[in-house]
Amino acid sequence: MKKAMVVFAVLVSSLPALAQEATAAVAHTGGGMGDKALYALGAGILLGMAALGGTLAQGKIGAAAMDGIARNPQAQKPMFTPMIVALALVESLVILSWLMANFFQAKF
Repeated sequence: MKKAMVVFAVLVSSLPALAQEATAAVAHTGGGMGDKALYALGAGILLGMAALGGTLAQGKIGAAAMDGIARNPQAQKPMFTPMIVALALVESLVILSWLMANFFQAKF
């Protein structure tokens, strides 16, 4: 427990030094974030939300399919194709968001 507190104290004490360096860099460039930085931040948030939503949706689809198969093993073959189609649609939305993020990053 003491080791964890020491590590936490060292990490927290080093943060002001890192912040001073970043503040000096921002002051040197005129301050504030530019349009390119905001577009990059938006692209990163877009990718993170798409990945999170896609993994949650695919997990729910897989869990529902496994639950249905466990309740009725004879329904495995009829349930397989709709499950794969649903997984492909979710994955296509994640890929679409990746393409949008790359478009935003390349354009600006």
